[in-house]
Amino acid sequence: MKINNVIKYIFLFLAVHAFGQNPSFKIKYSEQLAVFVFLQNLSDYYSDNVFKTEFQKSKYNNEKYKSLISKFDQLSISYSFRFEDFPYGSKKTMQTQDMLKKNLIETDNLNDFKLRSAGMIPNKTLSNLGECISEFTPIYNELIYNPNKEQFGKQLDEIIKYSQEHHIEDYFKTGLLFYNSSWDNSIPFEAAFYPLPNSKGFTASAFCNNFVSAIQTDLKSHKDLFSVMMHETYHIVYDEQSLEVKTAIDAYFKENKSKCSNYAYQLLNEVLATVLGNGYVYEKLDGKVDEGDWYNNKYINLMARHIYPLTKEYIEQKKPIDKNFIDQYIQLYETNFPDWINEMDNIMTYLYVITENEKDFNTINKMFRYRSRTEYEDQITETSIEKMQNTPLTKMVIISKDSKGKIKLLKDKFKELKNWKANPDKEFTEKILLGDKSQLIILNQKKSNLETLIKLIK
Repeated sequence: MKINNVIKYIFLFLAVHAFGQNPSFKIKYSEQLAVFVFLQNLSDYYSDNVFKTEFQKSKYNNEKYKSLISKFDQLSISYSFRFEDFPYGSKKTMQTQDMLKKNLIETDNLNDFKLRSAGMIPNKTLSNLGECISEFTPIYNELIYNPNKEQFGKQLDEIIKYSQEHHIEDYFKTGLLFYNSSWDNSIPFEAAFYPLPNSKGFTASAFCNNFVSAIQTDLKSHKDLFSVMMHETYHIVYDEQSLEVKTAIDAYFKENKSKCSNYAYQLLNEVLATVLGNGYVYEKLDGKVDEGDWYNNKYINLMARHIYPLTKEYIEQKKPIDKNFIDQYIQLYETNFPDWINEMDNIMTYLYVITENEKDFNTINKMFRYRSRTEYEDQITETSIEKMQNTPLTKMVIISKDSKGKIKLLKDKFKELKNWKANPDKEFTEKILLGDKSQLIILNQKKSNLETLIKLIK
């Protein structure tokens, strides 16, 4: 079966508010994206994987192609910008790498890709990226795609058939209504799949109007794939809420009196995607609720299960998320998990760090691997503290020199530290819940290493 350059169209997703017609949802194999991902996986920055294994034992594992991999690694293709008028963290930061992947999926050749992507990154970088993809396309096809082509083609046909039989478009409509979001019907949703040989699982991600998944060649459970697919799609639906809706939701959390409201808010996006995708969609596809873990993070998994009955009630009553839903969500968080706002594995997921020792960043990343949102500053100044104060994230300040001056600066900037007594000559850790209901962690480092100090935080 020929897959290259063949787009499988399925009309799956229906938006509300626009002429009553469905936007198209296209399922395809994207060779260009597959080669891009292949190159990423060959990088020294990536751990061992099936792509790297196949390349390393091939005839192409020579200086010419290793040099091209190194060249690819050094390309600066990741730039970003925020939507500053939206409440902090409520809308995904725009990433140029997402846009480049989107263009790889939606174009049929590298010339069109470069034409569409011109101006997004420097032209020299774009040209070098195109060169790397072009050079590695025949290598990818020989090592990965062609040996799995027949089985992958069957998998793609089965995915299409399953989506048609189970009317997956209904779940997108459900998300639009619940999130009080919308979709422009003129913009098609494009899903790109590619083979992941010798694997027991699949990958999934979504951005812009795209879903991307590497699927194992012996995929059996389509309900698992589609529940995860909808989970990732619901992140996009959440992201596409209007400024008015996001501003209202932000206000509901900030006006709530619970001391847990801020950290409940930080968890919201992932919890809702899990509730709808891994909870509601899975139950509809399988006929029963998944008894296993819905998410591999205990905070998201447990909160999703507790909010599921309320969410299901809203879905069945065709009610959009509102103040009552948010208040009940916060209450469930506080009633069942009041100590979470003090658990380091939770609060360090949403982190703003100021330190004058760049090695501290690596230590923190090593200690707390699951990260949702992180910002770093390498100077403890009035400006950096003010920037940190403008976020709802956990705030960590690591002092390693001029302790007296830095402590005074912190006391001047945080009203909650007005009566705080700290000895600048003594090593210490301090954790304080601020008025915005985020934790402020102050470490005065003298002799201990950072990991030891962090473990002393109570």
